[in-house]
Amino acid sequence: MEFESNCSLMKNTSASVAWSSKLPQGLDVEISHHPITLHCVVNLIIAMERLNAGKGFTLGTEFRDEDLLNFLLESAVEEHIVLELESAPTERSEASSRASEYECSVTDSENKCWVLNEGSMELQAMMLQGGSSYHKVHLNLSTYVTLVPSVTEARPVALGIKGSNLYLSCITSGDRPTLHLEEVADKEQLKSINHESDMVRFLFYKRDTGVDVSTLESAHSRNWFISTALQQDNTKLVNMCQKATPNRFTTFTIQRHN
Repeated sequence: MEFESNCSLMKNTSASVAWSSKLPQGLDVEISHHPITLHCVVNLIIAMERLNAGKGFTLGTEFRDEDLLNFLLESAVEEHIVLELESAPTERSEASSRASEYECSVTDSENKCWVLNEGSMELQAMMLQGGSSYHKVHLNLSTYVTLVPSVTEARPVALGIKGSNLYLSCITSGDRPTLHLEEVADKEQLKSINHESDMVRFLFYKRDTGVDVSTLESAHSRNWFISTALQQDNTKLVNMCQKATPNRFTTFTIQRHN
């Protein structure tokens, strides 16, 4: 193997004689009295890379200023990219953006429909027959997409009463979450909802458990679900409960109308 270097490794020939007896057979050192330059250093680095890795730059014996500049710039860019990749990722708050909206109606497992009591501004679950079906509440269900992966497979939705500015919300009242109807004057506020903000009370996780059958879990108070009571209990109010609460229905048929 022959290796030539234009770099100044020694400053006198007597030292060269002393070294020559120690060099491996086939390896020659050329002594130069020129001072070490940046060209020499780069040439030496490239040569060592070729010897160690068996690959390197495709250059001629003459290393030009342009080559040196390109080499230095590429090294600087490569170092910058590595630093960017190794930097710690910044934490992002989970947020949901509205994607679509459709009209629907909701019935529970006993086929009770949601009805709006305008006097108390509450949702109630009632059996409707014959000509009373027009009392059934129609909802505008807005679906959302989450910008960062969610811990749940359910999809965030917002539920608004059709033809009004009323939206379902979950608010902690006392020591337990309760379901409310709130008027939202500016619906643009619901276009994108940060899960760390107070607006998250309008979001519910819709998890499908069958064909058109879903649960609606509060995004504000996890493990609390929109529910209705058994018909025999004479409790009409649609409210929140935990999933294992006796005599409460937490699964609903959500029928799409368009």
